[in-house]
Amino acid sequence: MPSPRSADHPAVSPPQRETVDALISQTQRLRGGLDAVRRDTVADLGGTDDAQVRWQRALCELAVHQLDDLGRHLGELREGLPADAPGTVDPAEPKADATAEAPAGSEADGDAPTGRGSLLSRVGSAEWNLLTDEVTWSDELCRIFGRDPEDGGLTLDELPSWVFSEDQPILTAMVTDCLVDGKPIDGEFRIVRADEVVRTIHMAGEPVLDTDGSTASMWAVLRDVSELRRSERAVRESRDTLRHQRRIARTERRLAVEVQEAVLPPWRGSLRLPARDGFPGAGPAADGAALDLAAHYLPSESSAQIGGDWYDALELPEGHTLLSVGGLTGHGVTATCGMAMLLGAVRGMAVAGIEPGALMGRLNQLLAVSSQPALVGAVCGRYDPRTRTLVWAQAGHPAPLLFRDGTGRPLRSPDGVLLGATTGAAYTQYEELLEPGDLLVLHTGRLARDTEGATERLLALAPRLTAAQGAQECVRTVAEAFGDEPREHDACVLIARVTGTHA
Repeated sequence: MPSPRSADHPAVSPPQRETVDALISQTQRLRGGLDAVRRDTVADLGGTDDAQVRWQRALCELAVHQLDDLGRHLGELREGLPADAPGTVDPAEPKADATAEAPAGSEADGDAPTGRGSLLSRVGSAEWNLLTDEVTWSDELCRIFGRDPEDGGLTLDELPSWVFSEDQPILTAMVTDCLVDGKPIDGEFRIVRADEVVRTIHMAGEPVLDTDGSTASMWAVLRDVSELRRSERAVRESRDTLRHQRRIARTERRLAVEVQEAVLPPWRGSLRLPARDGFPGAGPAADGAALDLAAHYLPSESSAQIGGDWYDALELPEGHTLLSVGGLTGHGVTATCGMAMLLGAVRGMAVAGIEPGALMGRLNQLLAVSSQPALVGAVCGRYDPRTRTLVWAQAGHPAPLLFRDGTGRPLRSPDGVLLGATTGAAYTQYEELLEPGDLLVLHTGRLARDTEGATERLLALAPRLTAAQGAQECVRTVAEAFGDEPREHDACVLIARVTGTHA
């Protein structure tokens, strides 16, 4: 049975983690220093309240927002993408981010490109005097709104008409809380400028009180955060896409594993063929040299997707035994389903009595008319226990290895190209006479990165393999030699040992 690795893997740690940790530490130190500056500024200013004071205080708040955003993004970079976490949205992120802004580069003439330049190129100030109805906007704020500074700013009555209808309640609530309840302003909304460019605006402000404590005006700093929100949305969408791809990959791999386990032989440990009772319906098997069989499946280095390799041993009519190994190009569900189709065809034609050479030719015809073209390497043999003869054919595949008297050698290989490579290919077959105690090793050629190197290493195991007590011990020896090999593809090994007279 195959023993693939788990389909779930821990997330790979982001590279240069030490660098990210250092940046996080620097950000935290800056954040602490900024808090100290903010406290000292408020203390030094005493009770004064003028535009310069409000501007300095607002800049401190904006810097806090920037550092908090930076710290959060660096933390996400350090932790990496969770493998199984569901898609989440930062609860602090305003709903105003739901609609995409206009693409970068669509700013009106004279508008400073957001995302580039200094902080001041993306920040403006405004004050609305409730006693005189005077509106004062900075030139930077006018440019953010796509307005000519000579036209002046928008009144509180005009401002909502520039705001998305979905975001107008947000603006109304902020203004009401500030003017009526004297609360500070801190929120975001989207605007549509006269040139149809969409901008996301962060607004932070506070009421300005007169001598009797009533609200005389509202003052605010407005920051264009369009590029920041666009970048956050791109990160979130990429993260969700990666999560979706990972879920699909895990699902496909589990399905591929289930298909493989359902198709490959269900036996574990050692298997003796022909069985004592012979093929069902064929009567007792004649005496002869049976095969002691064992197999093993070795997953690839990454094990991200399971391949289309197979091994098989099947009792045939008249006491014969089918031996086959092979593999399709590719990975995943497509490869395993193709393997299931081919293995079913191999078994059916072998039971029908088709010789290995002719069987390979018909498999090639089957692939030629398949809706899922593939290249397949395979070895197929039919063993007769009465005469101890193996008739076998191959299609672009390493020849079985024969071990006898402490040494090993590859069998002389008959002609045969990869299945599916060309139509009308001819496949010959050879016959090999085996002796009691002989050991056959059939493998898919992917035990190591270098197929020839894998063959040489298998042949070097000859003393241990020939001295082993059975096929299962031989499989353990091969698994120990190649189990930790950094393979790019899955691999299979099937070992058949010729026993004495079948009882």
